[in-house]
Amino acid sequence: MNEQSINAPAKSARHRARELALQGLYQWRIAGSDVAQIEKSTRDEKSVGRYDVDFFCQLLRGAVNQHEALEAKIAPHLDRALIELSPIEFSVLLLSAYELANLPEVPYRVVINEGVELAKTFGGSDGHKFVNGVLDKMAAQLRAVEVNAK
Repeated sequence: MNEQSINAPAKSARHRARELALQGLYQWRIAGSDVAQIEKSTRDEKSVGRYDVDFFCQLLRGAVNQHEALEAKIAPHLDRALIELSPIEFSVLLLSAYELANLPEVPYRVVINEGVELAKTFGGSDGHKFVNGVLDKMAAQLRAVEVNAK
């Protein structure tokens, strides 16, 4: 075991579910994979670790099923066309937009933080800054009452 794995905090089951949902959305976006097959292969994979299975399925299915409506919510906050986003940026924004629009029990700051962390982990060197800016704007629109209450 290396020192980093000893000192690294354990990932929460919900964070791990977000990571897996992000990977599933990436697969769906790039390869056109079927959502049911993505779910099955994730469940069958022994090395994925502990994760919230129900939350993973809700995020993956919800984001895919609502992708057109979510993309319409994302697009006005971009400095380029959706098609020009990297697949990771697109997937992080789609996942986070789903949470902002549909899961009011998850505080908007948690949604933004998780999106930024996913972009840092899986995206390009400065992709997290772009994701943060877009999610800030989306939160102000989709969670105006919550954002203004701070």
